[in-house]
Amino acid sequence: MVVKRIGPLSCAKLAGTLYAILGLCIGAVLSLVALTGGFAGQTTESAAFGAIFGVLAIVIVPVLYGGLGFVTTLISAALYNLLAGVVGGVEIDIG
Repeated sequence: MVVKRIGPLSCAKLAGTLYAILGLCIGAVLSLVALTGGFAGQTTESAAFGAIFGVLAIVIVPVLYGGLGFVTTLISAALYNLLAGVVGGVEIDIG
C-alpha cells in the first residue's frame, strides 16, 4: 500500500489539537515554576508577577503551540502531497 495523498486540513486539525494538549502540559509546568519563583521573592510585586505569568502560561502557551502546530502541519502535508506526486509516496506494509 502506498500513501499518495494526505488531507492537509484533517491532518492539521489533528496535529493542532495534539500540540495544544502538549502546550497545556508545558504551560502547567511553566505556571508552577513561575508561581514558585514569585512566592520565593521578597516583595509582593514578585508574587503578583509570578501569579500573572502563571495564569498567562496556562492560556497562551496552548494557543501558541496549537496554532503553530496547525500551520506547520498544514504546510507539511501540502508539501508532502506535491512531493508524493513526483517521488511516488510512502510505502506502508500492513499485514
